[in-house]
Amino acid sequence: MKRAKAGQESRRLNKRRLPDSNANAFATILAAISKGNNYGGEELALIQRCLKKLHRSLSQSLSTPILSLLPVLIRSKSDEVACKSIEIVGALSLMSIEMNGHIASEEQIVKGLVALLKSSNSLRSMAACNSILDLSTTSIGRKHLVDSFAIENLILRFFQDPKSSTPMVSILSDGKCTETCPKIVFKDDKLSILLVNAIIILLNSCTIEQLHKIPVTLSRGLLLHLKKVWEEVHQLELCGISGNCTQDGVSYINSIRTNNLAESVFRLSMDINPCRAPSVGFFNAEDTSLENFMSNIWESSPFLLTNSKLKNVISSFIDFSKLRESVPSFLSSMLRGLIHCPPIPSDEHDILHFLDEVSNSLGCPIVHQEDIRVVKTHDSESELHYFQTQTDNINYEFPIIFSSADILKCEQAYKEGYTIALRGMGFRYTSIASVADEVASMFGQPSIGVNLYLTPPGCQGLACHSDDHCVFICQLIGAKKWNIFSPAGNRLPRLYEALEKKERGIMDAHKEVLLKEGDILYIPRGHPHEAHTIGYGGGFDTSPGFSLHLTLSIEVEPPFEWEGFAHVALDHWCRRQSITRYILANSESLVLHKISAILIHIAVKLFGDTDPIFRKACLVGALSRACEHTDWLVVNQKEIFSHIICKIRSEATFVDVLKQVEVGIEKHEDLFSHFKWIRHLLKGEHETDTNSIHLVDANDVIHQISQNRDVAEAVFYRVKSNFCNEVAFEDVQPDYVTLLDDYRKARKQYANGMLSLHCNDN
Repeated sequence: MKRAKAGQESRRLNKRRLPDSNANAFATILAAISKGNNYGGEELALIQRCLKKLHRSLSQSLSTPILSLLPVLIRSKSDEVACKSIEIVGALSLMSIEMNGHIASEEQIVKGLVALLKSSNSLRSMAACNSILDLSTTSIGRKHLVDSFAIENLILRFFQDPKSSTPMVSILSDGKCTETCPKIVFKDDKLSILLVNAIIILLNSCTIEQLHKIPVTLSRGLLLHLKKVWEEVHQLELCGISGNCTQDGVSYINSIRTNNLAESVFRLSMDINPCRAPSVGFFNAEDTSLENFMSNIWESSPFLLTNSKLKNVISSFIDFSKLRESVPSFLSSMLRGLIHCPPIPSDEHDILHFLDEVSNSLGCPIVHQEDIRVVKTHDSESELHYFQTQTDNINYEFPIIFSSADILKCEQAYKEGYTIALRGMGFRYTSIASVADEVASMFGQPSIGVNLYLTPPGCQGLACHSDDHCVFICQLIGAKKWNIFSPAGNRLPRLYEALEKKERGIMDAHKEVLLKEGDILYIPRGHPHEAHTIGYGGGFDTSPGFSLHLTLSIEVEPPFEWEGFAHVALDHWCRRQSITRYILANSESLVLHKISAILIHIAVKLFGDTDPIFRKACLVGALSRACEHTDWLVVNQKEIFSHIICKIRSEATFVDVLKQVEVGIEKHEDLFSHFKWIRHLLKGEHETDTNSIHLVDANDVIHQISQNRDVAEAVFYRVKSNFCNEVAFEDVQPDYVTLLDDYRKARKQYANGMLSLHCNDN
């Protein structure tokens, strides 16, 4: 009886001592923990009751003093106190954006959560991971977590327990975006699932610098594990298999989707260069030297290179001996390992911006017309496509995302005479990527495209057409007959420029080339061409009838034409020369000087529209290759540069350029769109300068000139003369190579990321 009364008295005492406000709670908890971690059972019970009440009243305002106690409480020796305090941190993080930011700015709280990840007590680790996920719901929360080494500690905790060599996952179709990014259902212990979720979320919010700070031993181990998960997920997505998420204690539904996992794999891989194949030379003494090719054939005439070693270099991408016997069944195994490669914009230098743009579709299966075409030519003219584009009632075209069934249809299409054309092979196989890198470097370009074509016996894939880029056609298996016609005009076509067409009758005269295994056929841009296989045997006892070839596309982008080099030269001269020698010391003359430079840029563009030399590929970027006998190339490039400068000096007139500006304004054309890439030369030093060419308004140019046309004309000719007299090839070359390297860096990051996502034997 006395014990019962004593118990009732104790409960009444505790009730009386229970605080009625946050301030009282702060005082009570502070008093209870004043002994450090040596508080007794009564203090422990009191702290627990205070924390429970605080948790229930989180919708009300919470005073800063309470937050100051949380770093101590989350480290409490009591699991109950620590876990409840951690739970409160998570709940506060979800209360509002403002409160999330407040919690994130409390350095000791964030560091305390991160430290608890290493706890051997799974309850504490799990509570900390849950709270980290709650804090990760805002960008500010993610930033503070990354800065506090949360990723490193999450990875360390994740690998404390041995991992299965075959991850258990499934995908969940929710009816909203299942075609491109279904949810992933992990089948593992709950702590491991929480850890990998937090890792993916934080990885995908990192800057490049933050990614580089993750120790290599941790990032490489994590990458290997995530790639195993990705391979499983990719095959499930391809087959459209959805998982059962109701198994108690086995499956865990979360917010991570297939594209989130793909992005993490991409990010961890983009600065890791895969093992490259040995170098291969296109040119040998039997056919021609590189010097002769560049001087007499490049961008001018078709040319056949025989007995190339290229086939041996890329043999790791496919087993040629088995392929001869397994066409077309080998298609399924190859296509199943491929994913969609969204094209990276040509002027994209920020790989993380690119990832933001494509994040919703990253890692999805191959897409018709973007990654793969299944096509044949009927009556030598019209193309037929096996897969028909799907449209809605307003003619919006839906992309066809390939499933396993579509892949099997490709085999049937091949049997019906269709060619299988695959884009982006340099992003799918490392052996092909290494060849692409070498060829891009050889021709001074940031990257090249590589497509694969598999054509049945006695068939034609693409209709007769011409390209806006030069191509090297590398025959891997079989033989193909090519008809090559003369170009319609003497101008080299530019990327995405409308191509001139010849009447069929005018194209009767042509060059015929029979391309055999190991041969490489070069076709310059602008030359119409068509090709077809020659059937079984075809006059060759060893011919399998079908044809497999790679096409290497040398796409010369605007900055890397000679017109582009001229723009770089002018920009370099304007930024590096002391312009005060040429103008009066007043702001009006300074404005006219800058406008004159802009007008010269426009004059260079006009020459690019008419002079074939300005459209040729600039090979200055190839001079940095570790290559013997490059003296001839240096001389060649300097001679072309001299021609460019002489053209500007003798033919660039104020009247012609001004007329072009006026016509552009009248037609509402953007005169500067062709060379907005010049902004990449600024490197932040003049990016807000309204006189920078990528920010110029043509109307402002006309307005400034109209104030005093005679003076403006005189300044134009003075600036032009000084530029032509003073600019030097050797001074411009470093700026140009730096620009080229910037383009190459983004392309290499893209290629590395995509290669890592492909589920094949890279």
